[in-house]
Amino acid sequence: MQIDSRGPRFGAAVTSVVLAVALVTRNPWVLAAQAVVFALGAADASPYTLVFRRFVRPRLGRPAETEDAAPPRFAQAVGLGFAVMGLIGFAAGITALALGATAAALLAAFLNAAFGFCLGCETYLLIRRLQPGRIQ
Repeated sequence: MQIDSRGPRFGAAVTSVVLAVALVTRNPWVLAAQAVVFALGAADASPYTLVFRRFVRPRLGRPAETEDAAPPRFAQAVGLGFAVMGLIGFAAGITALALGATAAALLAAFLNAAFGFCLGCETYLLIRRLQPGRIQ
């Protein structure tokens, strides 16, 4: 399935704001909400995508390019992993784990939002290239 390549960047921008709020306020509930969004995104049902399709994309016009949906879905799953690690840190009282995992997710989201560099997507593509039997 092909998607508008601007959608994941929009989602990354919203995610960056949410994760920055979670980090600054040290609020596990904000991080938990973002974890739910990550889980939905990994299942191809992100609410940020719905907002993009309904309100943003109509104002931008047709996309100049599309991309495969699999790498951004994988990136959402990676983000979910970091959010869960952060939540475990909050629950266990391990502040360094909570803030470190949240900060790592924020860094990845910010790289995508600001520069169009999706760390999770690049990791997905690297894993695909390294699979045995794949033609390079």
